[in-house]
Amino acid sequence: MPAIFVAGTGTDVGKTYVTAALLRALIAGGRIVEALKPVVSGFDEVAPAGSDPAVLLAALGREVTPEALGRISPWRYAAPLAPNQAAALEGRRVDAEAVIGFCHAGIVAAGEALTFVESAGGIMSPLDDRLTMLDLARALNAPVLLVAGAYLGTISHTLAAVEVIRAAGLDLRAVIVNEDGPGPGLNQAADEIASRVLGVAVATLARDASGAALLAYLGI
Repeated sequence: MPAIFVAGTGTDVGKTYVTAALLRALIAGGRIVEALKPVVSGFDEVAPAGSDPAVLLAALGREVTPEALGRISPWRYAAPLAPNQAAALEGRRVDAEAVIGFCHAGIVAAGEALTFVESAGGIMSPLDDRLTMLDLARALNAPVLLVAGAYLGTISHTLAAVEVIRAAGLDLRAVIVNEDGPGPGLNQAADEIASRVLGVAVATLARDASGAALLAYLGI
């Protein structure tokens, strides 16, 4: 398993939080890991601290420098929109094939390290004017970790995302429900999702919890 694709049921559901927690847990256990978030929107080049790439770099124990940001997130856009829309506002465009190539190269260059590739937005969010994050996951053919939040509507969003991932023939390794807003409650949401998603591990991660307990669900 050279890579894991971290997908979300939508935007701002905790993908980076979960990814960072897993990175820290694996590093604490002596594992070699890498992280890529090739495309990020809503990024402030002047104040990158607290951004998704910065959180991932901190989890890896690295400083947030322009060079380090470029190595894990080369496609950075200011507007908090889908990448193709955010790029268009800057007179740019996302080249999905270049993104896919970058991820492939990064996974290969990481060697024995386990590389986490985090999507931008939800699993069906646009990547460019034609492809979505699902197409990126399919191109990488990596096991998928689906991150969901405990908010009102999460059950519908999660079940729909699961169906999409399965229909694409991808290996859905686990669903992680984490706290990120008012709704049915962390455990209640996870139990409801688990009762309707058979054959897939469903786990929870509270915002103050270690990611170590999640490793067994991923088989890593």
